[in-house]
Amino acid sequence: MKNQEVILGIIVNSGNARSNSMKAIKLAKNGQIEEAKCALHDAVECLSEAHKVQTSLIKDEANGSAIELSLLMIHAQDHLMNAMTIKDLATEIVDIHAKLN
Repeated sequence: MKNQEVILGIIVNSGNARSNSMKAIKLAKNGQIEEAKCALHDAVECLSEAHKVQTSLIKDEANGSAIELSLLMIHAQDHLMNAMTIKDLATEIVDIHAKLN
């Protein structure tokens, strides 16, 4: 797989994880706790896919294959980090709403 395709895989999966996390927050605010938990599960699945790609890049670099550092790669890493943070916060927010309901 080309480097750009790999990077776009991180961006797409991270973006989907972020979207599912935000969806979970909105669902929880509306009292739809089970649906919110399903959205969080989907976010975790997307993050897992993005993380697999990231891990393979790290493994390749550790084995001596140079990875081209580009703005697109930095953008992908930024998306992944933000998606992970938002998922963690969404999990806490859903838990709070679940306890309040």
